[in-house]
Amino acid sequence: MPIIEGKRKRCLSLTLTSDIYLKNFLAKGPAMKSMNLVMCSIIGYVGVKDVAQILLDGLERLEYRGYDSAGITGLKDGTFTSVKQLGRVKNLSNAIKPSMNFGNLGIGHTRWATHGKVSVKNAHPHVSFHGLFSIVHNGVIENYESIKQYLAKQGYKFYSETDTEVLVNLIEYHFRKEPDSENRFLVSVQKALLHVRGTYGIAVLCKNNPEEMVIARKSSPLIIGIGKNEMFVASDACAFVAYTKNVVYLNDGELAHITCSDFSITTMKNETIDAVKCELDWKVEDVSRGEHEHFMLKEICEQPISIENAMRGRFSDDLSTAKFGGLQLLPRELRQIDRILFCACGTAWHACLVAEYLIEKYARIPVEVAYSSEFRYGNVPLDKNTLVFIVSQSGETLDSLAALQESKRKGYRTLAITNAIGSTIARESEGGIYQHSGPEIGVASTKAFTAQLCIVAMLALLFGRLHNMGFDEGSEFVQSLLELPKKISQILDKKDEIQRIAKKYANCKDMLFLGRQSMFPIALEGALKLKEISYIHAEGYPAAEMKHGPIALISEQCPCVFLATQKDIWQKNISNIQEVKARNAKIVVVASEGHQISPDHIDDLMEIPDTHDALKPILATIPLQLFAYYIAKARGCDIDKPRNLAKSVTVE
Repeated sequence: MPIIEGKRKRCLSLTLTSDIYLKNFLAKGPAMKSMNLVMCSIIGYVGVKDVAQILLDGLERLEYRGYDSAGITGLKDGTFTSVKQLGRVKNLSNAIKPSMNFGNLGIGHTRWATHGKVSVKNAHPHVSFHGLFSIVHNGVIENYESIKQYLAKQGYKFYSETDTEVLVNLIEYHFRKEPDSENRFLVSVQKALLHVRGTYGIAVLCKNNPEEMVIARKSSPLIIGIGKNEMFVASDACAFVAYTKNVVYLNDGELAHITCSDFSITTMKNETIDAVKCELDWKVEDVSRGEHEHFMLKEICEQPISIENAMRGRFSDDLSTAKFGGLQLLPRELRQIDRILFCACGTAWHACLVAEYLIEKYARIPVEVAYSSEFRYGNVPLDKNTLVFIVSQSGETLDSLAALQESKRKGYRTLAITNAIGSTIARESEGGIYQHSGPEIGVASTKAFTAQLCIVAMLALLFGRLHNMGFDEGSEFVQSLLELPKKISQILDKKDEIQRIAKKYANCKDMLFLGRQSMFPIALEGALKLKEISYIHAEGYPAAEMKHGPIALISEQCPCVFLATQKDIWQKNISNIQEVKARNAKIVVVASEGHQISPDHIDDLMEIPDTHDALKPILATIPLQLFAYYIAKARGCDIDKPRNLAKSVTVE
């Protein structure tokens, strides 16, 4: 359990009063969309060590969150030393000269641009016009144009296209107006943030306060790492896990004042906050590639362990059902649920589609699946006994967080399925389930997805046993779950065979993935993985829908991957395969061992061990992950950092 720390001694005594002229000016200005970065990484350090190497190490571990440009700034003897470079962190590292002295206080950043040019002038950190402040920022300041116009009238000039430069100048504007005091730095940041609309995670340095840092967050994660005579700040704890495992998660609307030996947290309303200290259960090895060429391959190979971790301690003593203490709902309360809504984005949304098939089949409870980005702006009619699950690997996906908040506003019991302990979604939900997958660094989700599939299968078991599933059927289900890690290992032992198949299709331009029932979401996921890391155009369809339009795409140049694992619809799948084969397309089939497929009907076969029907989506996913990985490798793609993608999507 988290430890509640005592109140920190630092507390603001000043009353915050907004600049009346600036406030009136902004009220007249339009809310503009930012031309700044999103899904980026922040690292900061205050201590006694050389800051440059710590910042570079942290940025390398965070590079999966953004890699258009990178930069660091150190503060020593009242002087900012900054280096910024386009591209990867290694370019930044190569640009730093041994003669440069960054001191023991600094901030760093990698950028992933959505709007505005990828350029050195737009890269972070940014320095204010009069040179008093340096800042790194994740998020979007929506009204930055209005602020920029006001500051321009006060004599400020701007050198970049970013909203971040506007924010750092707004902080400087308030600092120069603020009377000298112990809290002047913190108050200036606080006053500036009163004027902004949008999202932010920021770390700020001030020349006049050479041993201090101020950070703040709103809908963009920030974490404090507590060391011995040193403090760390990051958007993801993996940046500093090599130095400390003691962390404090900042909540929305909070600011922290940090020195090498202490920190204090306050709100925008000037309230002092008790810090909640947590301990990470990660190891340095968890965020290192080890012997593997890519993080993605490492994480694919970790799935026997991640599935085992997702199940550990979550079965009844008689091994006939699942149990999740984190749901904080009694069995009689769960029995009263007459509808379930799942909200998610991307890969997690595919896991939710599988949940729909399984829960409706085994528990006979109606299930709806919504894109988080659509739920917030829609008006979905839900029964009063609806249970809402928000599914997010990172626990920071902004659309999913907004869906959670909307669900709670409407009075629904809202739970989370997430991999990130201490994340915003985990903290704001009313309960939920941790995946315990460990850090996932590769941008394309693998082990987190199969852990989600495992958890939703266990939810289907739980709800099924509460309704009409008997003891023997439940026991068979549990036994099949317990056998999953061994069966996943059997698939991984066939990596070389899957690589041989993948190489045959590395030069294709299009591919279709086809499956029925619970295999349809896996077809979507297989297509997504291929698109993400190899840049081959791929689509997933229900196999029977192929003849209602997509069959027009079938040709020798468009291979088809069939997921044919279910015995009850075996002949239907064979018929679909024959329809495609008659049109000369290459056919790859994923099938359970013991199948009866004529070699004349297919070109390549990837077998998985037979298992309970509810768990076949998990096993079928593994060869598709390897298939996509080896195709991308054969094409020479940057597998862990695919173009235009980032791991955490923290804006709309």
